[in-house]
Amino acid sequence: MHIIAAKAVCFLEAMQPEFREYARQVVANAKTLAETLGGEGFRVVSGGTDTHLMLIDVFSQGMFGSEAEKALGEAGITVNKNAIPFDTNPPMKPSGVRLGTPALTTRGMKEAEMRQVGRWISEALHQRSQPAVLDRIRLQVVELAEAFPLYPERRAKAQAEVRA
Repeated sequence: MHIIAAKAVCFLEAMQPEFREYARQVVANAKTLAETLGGEGFRVVSGGTDTHLMLIDVFSQGMFGSEAEKALGEAGITVNKNAIPFDTNPPMKPSGVRLGTPALTTRGMKEAEMRQVGRWISEALHQRSQPAVLDRIRLQVVELAEAFPLYPERRAKAQAEVRA
C-alpha cells in the first residue's frame, strides 16, 4: 500500500503546473553542465544530453571512473562510476562517470551554478592527487549548497525556534 501512496503523491506533483517548469530547468541544467564539461575537455559520451543526466568519458583524460568518483566525492560532488559504450575496462574500474541535475535543480540552482559545478568537476579531476585542491573545492561546494538549502522554509522555522 505504501507504494500506491507514493505513486499517488508522485502523480499529484507531476500534475502541478510548476512541475513542467521544474522538468524544463532540470534538462536546461543538464545541457549546461554537459556543455561546460565538454568545454573543459571531457567527452560527453552521447555528444550532449536531452535528459536529466549525462555520461562522461574520463578514461580519455587518463583516469578510471572509480578514480573520478573517489576524487569528486572528496571534493563534495557525488557521481557514479559507470561503464561507457564499448568499454574494455573491468566493471569496478569503468571508463566513465554518470552525473545528473535533478538534485541541484531541486535546490533552485540554474545554469550559472551548473557552469561553476562543471568547472569544479574539471579542476577536481585534473588535480585529483592534490588533497588541498579537493578540500578547497569541497568548501566551495558546501558554500554553494548553503546558498541553495533544501527545504528553506523548514530551515527558517528551525532557526527561529532556536533563537526563541
